[in-house]
Amino acid sequence: MNTGSASSLLDRLLATQPAPAWWLVLVTAAAAVILVGYRPLWRLTRAAVTVVHEGGHALVALLTGRRLHAITLHTDTSGLTVSSGKPTGLGMILTAAAGYPAPAALGLGYAALLGTGRVTLMLWATLLMLAAVLVKVRNIYGLLTVAVLGALVFGVSWFGTDQLQAAFAYLAAWFLLAAAVRPVIELQRGRRRQPGRTDSDADQLARLTHLPALLWVLFFTVLCLAALVVGGGLLLAPVEQLHPLLQR
Repeated sequence: MNTGSASSLLDRLLATQPAPAWWLVLVTAAAAVILVGYRPLWRLTRAAVTVVHEGGHALVALLTGRRLHAITLHTDTSGLTVSSGKPTGLGMILTAAAGYPAPAALGLGYAALLGTGRVTLMLWATLLMLAAVLVKVRNIYGLLTVAVLGALVFGVSWFGTDQLQAAFAYLAAWFLLAAAVRPVIELQRGRRRQPGRTDSDADQLARLTHLPALLWVLFFTVLCLAALVVGGGLLLAPVEQLHPLLQR
């Protein structure tokens, strides 16, 4: 790649797009609620949340100096990230705690980028993240899941119109912000139905920190709800600016 083409690509990545129509923001928000709240659809879309969840574990494991070995995604939408290092201490605690807040954190990051009009940068950053996860996935279903998500994002970012890209980007941001909360609820429901189960992130954190697992569930809930409120505010900004009934 010559200097000119590299500069052109960088300009394209950093370019800002006009604020989307107010109705597009609201329609994508409603669509995200349906994708999360309607059980038959959630069974399909939850796989994307699992990819982000396990990616969160993997990223923090690397950042804390642990050795990342494998990521596995299962057909029941569960997952497993395997890393090695000191079995106790801050690094292990942070790694175990990173999964459930990861979708909320990514959704908030998306909202921040979209709030500045950087739709293209958001889509291509997603491609890089998916590629990084793909390298460590070690089962066929996981490889197919990440590859399909990557192909979808690439197709929209490369071939889609500006409006399609904006709709997809806003839907992804709304979806992650809304979807981050439901797995935490499901986590606590699972713990109540199976009191002896000790393999959840919350139970692992309880053993590592000697704090009640319920406290970690509440911690995850607070983080996810805070991200939803802040991220939702960023995403709704164009509605206040562009909706004629809300203009002062």
